[in-house]
Amino acid sequence: MASMNEFGNNLYSGKTSFPFVAKRRLWFVIAIALVVASALVPLLRPVQFSIEFTGGSQFTVLAPESIEQSTATEAVQSIAPDAATKIVIVNNTDVRVQTDQLSQEDTLLVAQALADKYQVETDEVTASFIGPAWGENVTRQSLWGLSIFLALTFLILALYFRTWKMSAAAIVGLLDVLVITVGVYALAGFEISPAAVIGFLTILAYSLYDTTVVFDKIRENTTEDGENSSRTFGESVNLAVNQTLIRSINTSIVAALPVGAILFIGAFWLGAETLTDISLSIFVGILVATYSTLFVAAPLYSLLREKEPAIVERDKRVLELRERAKADV
Repeated sequence: MASMNEFGNNLYSGKTSFPFVAKRRLWFVIAIALVVASALVPLLRPVQFSIEFTGGSQFTVLAPESIEQSTATEAVQSIAPDAATKIVIVNNTDVRVQTDQLSQEDTLLVAQALADKYQVETDEVTASFIGPAWGENVTRQSLWGLSIFLALTFLILALYFRTWKMSAAAIVGLLDVLVITVGVYALAGFEISPAAVIGFLTILAYSLYDTTVVFDKIRENTTEDGENSSRTFGESVNLAVNQTLIRSINTSIVAALPVGAILFIGAFWLGAETLTDISLSIFVGILVATYSTLFVAAPLYSLLREKEPAIVERDKRVLELRERAKADV
């Protein structure tokens, strides 16, 4: 414990320092590669959207003696041979069947066929229908929610930090988190559902919180010392990131552990699939958000500010004084 405390103190004082700013080109290359790879995932494995977005018919066979998926396929094809069918076993007890949009008559016939094939009573098969208009409305509202969130984030950060460059760096970090999280989601083969969208917005809020804390320390380091600072602008930014590094790691671990428990124990082990959508997006997003703040948002902010005339002049003066001090020694 003492060594960990010493490590944290060294990070805060600057005795130990990770080059988040100095090696930003490397971090940017890695970030771009991750974003491009995430964007290419849907080309190799198309993103699956839940029935709430695509519309269609859904049937649930409650606790049949057999949960063989081929039985459901045969039942649907006997009534609607051209219908695309997706079958999921829920909680290892129920069979959920999703199809293209069926007519009311075919819906009743498919429900009866499922009951006959699985040898259950008709009332043990539930049927629901989601029309295309409702799915389009859910998609539109999700996109509006994301757009409004990003717009308000940019505005509030610009007002709080009094510079649009911090807002721009934060937004780039948020988009980085969103694209990579969606890429991992698609790669894992999970459906994007309304619950997943809520999860995406949740991790964007978490990323924003983490970025704001780091940026607040950056503002403190780059403004309080003023003209008397012995560090360049980039060095002050890097020191701020290192000073908040332990806090960022600890916060991420504390946040990821319960979500990971829900995901791996509740969803994967116990089969509570209703928790899978939101828990996967939050778990991946927490990890990506921490990485993005440290390796993307903060170094990018430093890059955006370092070419300002006042900062160029101050950095030049700091380096000259440093060289004179070395010469005197």
